[in-house]
Amino acid sequence: MSISEFDIIQRYFKSKLIHTNIHRLGIGDDAAVLEIPQGLQLVTSVDSLNEGIHFPEQASAFNVGYKALAVSVSDIAAMGAEPLSVLLSLSLPCADLGWLQEFSAGFFALATKVHIDLIGGDICRGPLSVTTVVNGLVPQGQAILRSHAKLGDRIYVTGNLGDAGLALHLLRVEADVIDDLLLQRLHRPEPRVAAGLALRTIAHSAMDISDGLLTDLTKLCVASDVGAVVYAHRLPLSAVLQKQCTLKEAWQYALCSGDDYELIFTIPPDQEQRLLLLPREVTLTYIGEIKTGSGVEILDEQGHVFPVQQRGYEHFSEDNESE
Repeated sequence: MSISEFDIIQRYFKSKLIHTNIHRLGIGDDAAVLEIPQGLQLVTSVDSLNEGIHFPEQASAFNVGYKALAVSVSDIAAMGAEPLSVLLSLSLPCADLGWLQEFSAGFFALATKVHIDLIGGDICRGPLSVTTVVNGLVPQGQAILRSHAKLGDRIYVTGNLGDAGLALHLLRVEADVIDDLLLQRLHRPEPRVAAGLALRTIAHSAMDISDGLLTDLTKLCVASDVGAVVYAHRLPLSAVLQKQCTLKEAWQYALCSGDDYELIFTIPPDQEQRLLLLPREVTLTYIGEIKTGSGVEILDEQGHVFPVQQRGYEHFSEDNESE
């Protein structure tokens, strides 16, 4: 069945705007028009997912749509911004209407949950690829930056770590059974929007964990010109991960595997009590401290250096495999 780009947009992607006070014009013209309220700053992030690199050929369209939006919203959450709108660019090998229906359902399942408007985009023919540009709003000067960690800060993470990494490993080895929780964590990560908003006046620094805790904390340390120590025995691990791995294997997944999309943040010690007052939609776990020097040191419960076998995801490493 032949269908035009215009018809695809009208059928699967045009939706009623939520933030009409800001989005003066959305889908339907050459460009969107936004009116940013006084006292607020626009925060923008872009991510691309490519078939065979970020998701396998057999991935469900619903999961691809959901995750394509989730990864960019996670960046916005890490900055302490409230999600506002998204631009979507789709490259499709063919106009598979069933696939588009499922993709749209997954995309809008998360868009509805985080109250974000789809205000434009592009569709073209080519290898399957999805790019999202997400906009958010933050009060003037209150964006949480990765470059503001301070000596003595306590390091925290949201949620559990390593589940998505184990799920990806089990998919690669074609395991007969994979726990639904692991698959959910890999295919439908939950951007920590509420946590990011709550941390705006508490955290010195933050970023989301997309390429693995060790890799991303190293980036934060480089940006802030500091070092860090992480206590492996304090890493938050799900019951499923602990059941299916030895403790040291679980630590490796928590430290090195990507796709967690949790937040890592640093706060001064005198602000820790304020964490107890935050909404508890997600657990917050203390895992280490910011120190002098450079790099990230991993210590076990005896205070010995824990040897990390593999660092997190790097896009141009020859060792990386697709999902």
